[in-house]
This record gives sequence, structure tokens and C-alpha cells, in this order.
Amino acid sequence: MRIFDPHIHMTSRTTDDYAAMYDAGVRALVEPSFWLGQPRTSPESFYDYFDSLLGWEPFRAAQYGIAHHCTLALNPKEANDPRLLPVLDELPRYLLKDHVVAVGEIGYDSMTPAEDQALAAQLELAADHGLPAMVHTPHRDKAAGLARTLDVVRESRLAPGLVILDHLNETTVAAAKDSGCWAAFSIYPDTKMDEDRMVRILREYGTERMLVNSAADWGRSDPLKTRKTADAMLAAGFTDADVDKVLWQNPVEFYGQSGRLELEPEKPEAGGATYEGNSILRGGS
Repeated sequence: MRIFDPHIHMTSRTTDDYAAMYDAGVRALVEPSFWLGQPRTSPESFYDYFDSLLGWEPFRAAQYGIAHHCTLALNPKEANDPRLLPVLDELPRYLLKDHVVAVGEIGYDSMTPAEDQALAAQLELAADHGLPAMVHTPHRDKAAGLARTLDVVRESRLAPGLVILDHLNETTVAAAKDSGCWAAFSIYPDTKMDEDRMVRILREYGTERMLVNSAADWGRSDPLKTRKTADAMLAAGFTDADVDKVLWQNPVEFYGQSGRLELEPEKPEAGGATYEGNSILRGGS
């Protein structure tokens, strides 16, 4: 079984997670930029973080046989802090980089005017750079948040087929599918969606333009939820081809629109330098 996790925050995970993911069948992933657990206080902290998603994290993933890609953005939670708005001016130079396969996560957290402006501006950046957009639908007032999101998407120059709507559930999937956008679901141990609910949604709505991710952020989460959803699909009577479509072909098709997917990770040199016995090879100087 091959798995492409289209949304997982590996910055918050350990190398043991990379090893377990590989053993479970994960061969590629996308890591969206997001908040760091506590508020940033300056734009410069974003730039170091973006650099890590472009350099260190792909290097770390490759040592475990996984191809790493990222999406970059001013996330909705931090779009409300005026100190951080200069990030929008710096994003264009980052969006030119290899392995950046979308603008994201963008969207709504508290549905404020500042979030409206950041979402609209970053959809335009995606259109300018010929990139897809990963849109975070809010965890509160989900139906209203999705409706507001779709209004902004329709007003943008970005075609619906270049937009993925994430963190969907039973209350929002129909409207998301009807919009022409791609539909994505974060599978968690306790919150959002679980694998059995996901199977019921796939039975009702089918497998076209449907993606499943583990998100795996700072809270209680599980980086193997993609594999557990695949197993639940098979147990419920879905075919191997159905599983491959949802867990591999769909994310490859969506992010492939960037023209930047590289599904074979760069393998580190055999016998590469370690540092005082550290199990992670050293990166570049």
C-alpha cells in the first residue's frame, strides 16, 4: 500500500514518527505552514520557519524514505496580528522555491475582517504564481465558515479545481463538493473526524476529489491515521483501487497541478557524516 499524506505537520513530530509512517506505507507528504503553539512576535520568525520547511524537514524526511513537500502562507490564526502582516510582502520570494506545492494554510480561524483580507490576498498570490491553495475551514461555526470561504474563493482569480477545502465534516462536505473544490478531511483520535466517520462519508459521496490526512499537530494526534483510514476502508468493502485513489492518486493529482511534485526523495549519501553519534545525518553547513 502506498500513501501520500496531504497535510501533516512534521515539525511537531519525531524521527520515530517518520520511521513508523514509512513502515505503514507513507512515501510522500505535504507539510503546511502553521502556527508554532504560541504567538509569534515578529515576521522574522516566519522566515526561519519557512527555511526549515524548505531545507531541514525534507532532509530529515528523506533519511526515512519519504518525499517531503510544503505549502507556505500567513496562517489564519496569526493573520489577526498586525505585527505579522509584512509576511505577505515576503511570501512571493518563497513561493518560487522548489517543493512549495501550494499556498497554505490560508482561510479562517475566528472569521475576522483581518482574516478576510489575508485570505483574499493569498488566493491572489496563488493565482499569480500558478499554485493551488490549501484552505483551512474554521473549527467553530463550520457551515458559516465554509460559506464565507466559498464567497471569497468565488471572488478570486483562482479556479475551484485549484482549491482544497480542509477540515471538513458531515455538515460541510456537500457544499464543498458542489463548489467544484477538492474536499479534505483531518482524521484525529478525539476531535474533528475519525476513520469510521470518514468511511461513511466516502460511501455517501464517493472517492472523486476526496483527500484524507492525519494533520498531526501540537495536540493529541496520530501520524498513522491515513493508514488506519485505509484499513477501515478495506474492512468496509472498498477495493484496493479505491484506497489507492483516496490515499495516493487524489493528492498526487491535486498537488501535481503545481508542477513541483517529486515523489522520489533525495537519498542521503551512504555513510554520510553524523555528529557525535547522532542518528540524524548532518545537514548542509
